[in-house]
Amino acid sequence: MQIMIPDGATTSTVEHRVAFYETDAMEIVHHSNYLRFFENARVIWLEEHDKSYPDWIAMDLHFVVTHAELDYRQPARFDDVIEIKTWLEWVRGASLAMAYTIVCDSRLLVTGRTKHATINGDGRVRRIPKPDRERLGRSALPINERT
Repeated sequence: MQIMIPDGATTSTVEHRVAFYETDAMEIVHHSNYLRFFENARVIWLEEHDKSYPDWIAMDLHFVVTHAELDYRQPARFDDVIEIKTWLEWVRGASLAMAYTIVCDSRLLVTGRTKHATINGDGRVRRIPKPDRERLGRSALPINERT
C-alpha cells in the first residue's frame, strides 16, 4: 500500500512524543500503538474540520472501524516526536474512510487507512444524516484522487 498525501486533501496534523510504555523489548514502538495514533488523529481531524466526536455521540452515531491497513516502513523509537497526518478519503451513506501518514524527522514511518461504518448506540448500522454527509463530503478527496 502506497499512500502519499494527495493534493487538495483536507489534513490535520498531530505531534506525539513516543512514551517508553509504547515501546517493546526491541525498544521500538509496538505495532499495535500505530492504530491508537491513527484513532487520536482521526478524532482531532473531526474536531478541526467538522464537529467533535462527542457531538457525533450526542447524535447517537459512532464510527466503528471495519477495516484497517498499515504499512510499516521504519520504526519509531522511545522519545521520537512523530507527526501523524490524516485526511478523509471518502464518505458514503453509512461509512467513511480515513488515510494517514506518520513521519519522524522527514522519514516516512507508516502509512495507513481505516474504513468505518456508522452505528447507533445499540450497534445497528445507521446512515449519516444527509446534511452531515454532505458537509463531510466537502472535505473528502475528489473522486479522481481516491484510491
